[in-house]
Amino acid sequence: MSDAFQRLLDATIDHLERLREQGARQVPVAPETLAALRQAPVRPNTKKHAPTPSGLPVAERVAARPALVGGEASPLNPTSVSPSLPSGTPDGPGGRLPLDPNRVPAPGQTTAALRALQARVQSCTKCPHLADSRRNVVFGVGNPEARLMFVGEAPGADEDLQGEPFVGRAGQLLTRIIEAMGLERSQVYIGNVLKCRPDTPGQAAGNRKPTPTEMITCLPYLEEQIGIIRPEVLVALGLTAVEGLLGKQAAATPMGRMRGRWLEFRGIPLMVTYHPAYLLRNQHLGEKRKVWEDMLLVMERLGLPISEKQRGFFLKAMGQ
Repeated sequence: MSDAFQRLLDATIDHLERLREQGARQVPVAPETLAALRQAPVRPNTKKHAPTPSGLPVAERVAARPALVGGEASPLNPTSVSPSLPSGTPDGPGGRLPLDPNRVPAPGQTTAALRALQARVQSCTKCPHLADSRRNVVFGVGNPEARLMFVGEAPGADEDLQGEPFVGRAGQLLTRIIEAMGLERSQVYIGNVLKCRPDTPGQAAGNRKPTPTEMITCLPYLEEQIGIIRPEVLVALGLTAVEGLLGKQAAATPMGRMRGRWLEFRGIPLMVTYHPAYLLRNQHLGEKRKVWEDMLLVMERLGLPISEKQRGFFLKAMGQ
């Protein structure tokens, strides 16, 4: 198959998937187009599907990546995806095909691949209203070889100003959570569903939720980031991040039912938890403990050491 035809095929598939996300169920095709497609060369199916949570190639992944903490990384603790919650629906982004292993960069080329992607994102104008109002594109930050990746919804004013995700008050709290896990911010990767701050015309301050169209338009960049980094665990911070990753139907599930259970995004285990901004608004220790319980599950999944002190965070203060 020629490179030109492959590019055309990939673009066609991307376009059809985008239409499906927008609710289209049928696409009119002219008879002559169908005839031409029947004569197109067929590529042998040599792709390998992305690993599922129950079959992650642990030994290979651990050997290929540095451990988050000093010493040997333990095998992942197998945890099944909860059957009572959506792990991506046919109508949403999470229901599409696994991440394409043919687009995964070779060892040592992850940083270069991310830089090339960032250069494309920096010049993106697919959402003209966001491109006109932004100060900086907020691409992502962290370890290109990270085993753990956090996904938020969209940049705020501080992030737009500095060009880095999670640098405001919510970001400072996220950093403290990461450090409480025994990690450093530089050891994980942090990104957003949206790479530009949602515009707020007529507002002097504050933020707004990204629209579904904005999220669908920007999602391919996040997908490519995840495909390059190939984290072993994803953490979605808040329901808007869930909607961006898994679709509107998944995000309709109340956070109280969704958090603390394993979902899946393209074969990668996904933990949903409250956004740090929620904890800034709700200072109750019980809510903080819920987020921490989610992080304990993430640490167990990654095989990270957990001390008794870590397990007991907030319990004593809550009278338990």
